[in-house]
Parts: sequence; structure tokens; C-alpha cells
Amino acid sequence: MIRDYQPSDLDQILTIWLAASIQAHHFIGADFWESKVSDMRDIYLPASETRVYEDQGRVVGFYSLFGNSLAAIFVAPELQGQGIGSALLEDAKSRRETLQLTVYRENASSVRFYQQHGFCSLGEQVDEHTGHPELLLEFSPEYHRSC
Repeated sequence: MIRDYQPSDLDQILTIWLAASIQAHHFIGADFWESKVSDMRDIYLPASETRVYEDQGRVVGFYSLFGNSLAAIFVAPELQGQGIGSALLEDAKSRRETLQLTVYRENASSVRFYQQHGFCSLGEQVDEHTGHPELLLEFSPEYHRSC
């Protein structure tokens, strides 16, 4: 079930975010992600509209929107590949006319995931925090599947 974030979800969200970030971004040291947990808790999550995927009373995934930006979407690593991320992404797409996001170019599985869900490339930039190249992607029903 996908529902709105509640403050009691915070610890589960942070655990998912950290584990999934370390796994998906093997090209960036785990210490970088560990150093960002407090920013997620104190800055990014409070500023965002967050929804969670709950299964049997446990949060197993979430996404955060900041304006028209999909700022985060993460699923517990042990449950990836079971459709949870797709369900979360479809829910996010239903809440905005267009969605933009950035994804590290080196994160090939996530790039494929977004492309399979109709996101088109708008260009490339360098992440100021890590120095790694990232793609800027956008979903809009106007050009869905016509990238």
C-alpha cells in the first residue's frame, strides 16, 4: 500500500535510503552516504512531499517530490526487482504534470529503470558533491515513449 509519509516512518526511510544508496552507488564511497544521513533527516525529507510503500506494517520503499523534481526514490535492497519501485514511480507520475530527476550515469540499472518508465534525457551535468556525471531526465505525457 502506498500512503503519505508519517513521522514514525523516518527511521525506516533513513535505513532504506542509506542501504540502497550504498548498493546502487558502489562507485562512491559508503562514507559519503553515511555523512549525508543527517541532511536527509533534517533538510531534505522535511522540505519534500514523501510517500511510502508499506507492506505488512513495514515501510519497504519511498519517494520524495520537491516541486516537479523526483528528489528520491528508493526500495529496500532485498526487495528490489519486485515491482515496488515501479508502483512508487507510477504514483509519483500521477501527482505531477511532468517530473524531472537526476541519476548518476554510472548507475546503469537505474538509468534503464527510468527509461523503461518513459523518462527522456535532457542532458548531462556533474554532481557538485561527488564530481560524478549525472543525467538529467524528464517524464512528460506529451512525449511519453518518443525520446
